[in-house]
Amino acid sequence: MEDNEMGVNYIYEEHLIDRQYEAEQAMLKEFEEGNYTIQNPLVKYNLYFISPLSAVVCFETEEETAVTITVFGKTKEANMSHTFPKAKKHVLPVLGLYSNYSNKVEIRAYRGESNVITIDVPDVYDGKKVIHYMDTTPEYLQDNVILVSPAGEDLSSAFDYAGDARWHMNVTCVFDVKRLKNGNLIMGSSRLIKMPYYMSGLYEISPCGKIYKEFRVPGGYHHDEFEMEDGNILCLTEDLESDTVEDMCVLLDRNTGEIIKTWDYKKFLNPKTVSHSGSWSEEDWFHNNAVWYDKNTNSLTFSGRHIDSMVNIDFETGELNWIIGDPAGWPQEMVDKYFFKPIGNNFGWQYEQHANVITPNGDVMCFDNHHYGCKQVDRPAKELKAKDNYSRGVRYRINTKDMTIEQVWEYGKDKGAEFFSPYICNVEYYNEGHYMVHSGGIAYDKDGNPSEALGAFAKDMGGELHSITVEVCDNKKMLEMDCPGNYYRGEKLKLYSDGINLELGKGQILGAMGHTKEFETDIPMESCGELLPESCNARIVEEIDRFTFFSRFEKGQMVMMLLEQGEEVHRYFISTTAVAYLAMCCGTFLDSDERNTKTSVNKAGLKGTYDVRVIVDDKKYETGIQIHC
Repeated sequence: MEDNEMGVNYIYEEHLIDRQYEAEQAMLKEFEEGNYTIQNPLVKYNLYFISPLSAVVCFETEEETAVTITVFGKTKEANMSHTFPKAKKHVLPVLGLYSNYSNKVEIRAYRGESNVITIDVPDVYDGKKVIHYMDTTPEYLQDNVILVSPAGEDLSSAFDYAGDARWHMNVTCVFDVKRLKNGNLIMGSSRLIKMPYYMSGLYEISPCGKIYKEFRVPGGYHHDEFEMEDGNILCLTEDLESDTVEDMCVLLDRNTGEIIKTWDYKKFLNPKTVSHSGSWSEEDWFHNNAVWYDKNTNSLTFSGRHIDSMVNIDFETGELNWIIGDPAGWPQEMVDKYFFKPIGNNFGWQYEQHANVITPNGDVMCFDNHHYGCKQVDRPAKELKAKDNYSRGVRYRINTKDMTIEQVWEYGKDKGAEFFSPYICNVEYYNEGHYMVHSGGIAYDKDGNPSEALGAFAKDMGGELHSITVEVCDNKKMLEMDCPGNYYRGEKLKLYSDGINLELGKGQILGAMGHTKEFETDIPMESCGELLPESCNARIVEEIDRFTFFSRFEKGQMVMMLLEQGEEVHRYFISTTAVAYLAMCCGTFLDSDERNTKTSVNKAGLKGTYDVRVIVDDKKYETGIQIHC
């Protein structure tokens, strides 16, 4: 950190990819200069800074040999092993370490020597309890872990059959975490570009924390992504300059990060005529929380929380195929053309659903949050309060010829309020009859009653949060995990993969940042020549492609940040009024002090050197900071 001579703090923050490369190069130099063997390996704990239950070991063998790394578990069944391909020089990731523990790790050459080393890991959770219980068997879960991703202050962790944390990330990579076909993980980046949770894009990453690629997306990333067969990536996004949010999807080129194709939902749905969920707003009219590509029909399915509907479109043309949801409040001509008619027994519509999945036979699954339990047009007469509500995993069978829909499976309804999550959550399809149902947004108020407020807010009001993850096979419960806190999604995976586990070299920063929305109205005002008052607690953090202005103002003050270069002026409005979010799918970035503001400006579209100034009410202040673009 540098203190600006005028008092405003300035920090230049290297990109994680650059920091990781420097650390990796330093390790490789140390490796080359030393004499490291299986009996005396070079060990680097948390080499890439962000995966504190991992390490990297380096050593040479005289002959080419495969090597098996085993992290000894607290029980034999909890051992985690992986065999790496033949080599003489070995740079290997160690995954599955325990927190606050002296980990024993065996390095064994194929038909050769072996050594057991100790890797001491600090308490990466700082004494915080991160799981209530895991109820399963080692025979069922084996060396898989259940990974949960953030929806609040609790960051990503993964737990083994015994309920012990074996993987963790200490940075805010939010929303869905998926395994790619090459063995890497994909997740949201750790770089917030706009509140409440819009990130710069996606990271392709090794479980040991090495970032191979950041896919920057002009409209940012939120909620979900999907890997296509050819490796290209579907990413949920939005237009940063639009008056609406969460209503676009793009297809990213896996190699370049460039946008190949864009789907704007306003082209197949009219925001003014859609039926509203209980959480609908004019800005967040669709609230897309999932994308799924179905090869059999060459179509995309989106989950629109704020229209209580799953929407299917043609991949090529973008034309609307069908809508699954309660038809109440929709225009009749839409109902007649795109909606299904229920058949069979025990049918129920989903409300404010998440995580749509298309099964191999064309059935449609989702997590039915069932928030409000009715459409906005039916409130308050049909509205269900939290104590009387439920959430469930549900599977529908659709017939697109006669436009009928049948409910063929559900899990969770009979649990009632104890399984009720008004937001987030997911289902996973593993095989016929074999599913995961993750109810990650359970909340109780300070009196122990099911909360009407979303978890992100319930905790601030003294409430208690839970995430319950269940796996069922042929209607038999095989696993149940309960974690304190709310978690966006649950995923089952192995820490090691059959593909890439660690690849050396510098990661890539791909794609482009978008133009940050500017305030169009000019406010003519001369600088008073004074520095922004110390009470504003102002600092600027600059990165390679953006900068962020942190500050504190009183509620209701008129505040605007200016970038000025001669006659050229760029204006960015800073809201000092608390925003009521009806759909806080990720409360990770919420500040407990409403006076604190965070304004990120992308360098895209800017060129040259700009003076940063700030208007507060009727004065224009200096910061003494210049930004170079």
